[in-house]
Amino acid sequence: MKLDELYDILKETGFPVAYSHFFKPQNPPFIVYVIAYSSNFGADDRVYQEIENVQIELYTKMKDLEAESKVKTVLDEHGFYYETTEIYIPSEKLYQKVYEVRLL
Repeated sequence: MKLDELYDILKETGFPVAYSHFFKPQNPPFIVYVIAYSSNFGADDRVYQEIENVQIELYTKMKDLEAESKVKTVLDEHGFYYETTEIYIPSEKLYQKVYEVRLL
């Protein structure tokens, strides 16, 4: 799967979506996604399979179980395995829920 396909999938949530950042401020909830690092598979001293670890970041004003459910539903419908983390960002007054997925 490629990043543009992931973008289309994330748009199914109905939230604004951007890679890395928005150029204009957004009202939450919104999604930003970024390639955080790679976990490539090697063989014969080469990259045999590229694996990109993508962090999908959902930003909300308060703990928003409905918004989180929309993201999980879309990821589940498209067969993604994901891990999550969550923090509150005091300087932004926003919650950040991160879903980490792998793209092959």
